[in-house]
Amino acid sequence: MSYFVNLQAHELDPGYELGALIDQAKGAGAVVSFVGIARSQSGAGRPIDLLVLEHHPTLTRQSLDAIVGEAAQRFEVSHLRVIHRCGEIRAGEPILFAGAASQHRRAAFEAADYLMDRLKTEAVFWKREVGEAGAAWIEPSEADYADRDRWG
Repeated sequence: MSYFVNLQAHELDPGYELGALIDQAKGAGAVVSFVGIARSQSGAGRPIDLLVLEHHPTLTRQSLDAIVGEAAQRFEVSHLRVIHRCGEIRAGEPILFAGAASQHRRAAFEAADYLMDRLKTEAVFWKREVGEAGAAWIEPSEADYADRDRWG
């Protein structure tokens, strides 16, 4: 089992990341990936131009590593790959790539789903949406926590 985690301020290329995961996971029977995109509208319907993900270099990286490491232990996967942006991200740009490879599809789907539920609620970031109406800090929603809590 191997995994790769990267925290980066520069642009994320989901096609490249998927290709890298497939290349790593030779022999796997399934690869599942998820790409998160910066929204152009807030939950309240206000236009968003920019998402700012502030982070602490050590704490944020440790949180990402812990989440991915726990997914590796929990699911029968051969490879995991998580690339998370930080800094300023324009609406419509990719924020995150999360991928899982396994012998069988179910484990890959579950691992990717688990990664997203945990990353959304536990990765150490301070998130701010910026638009015409100004800036607003955002937190995970009750639904995000409920999704995470179903994993026990």
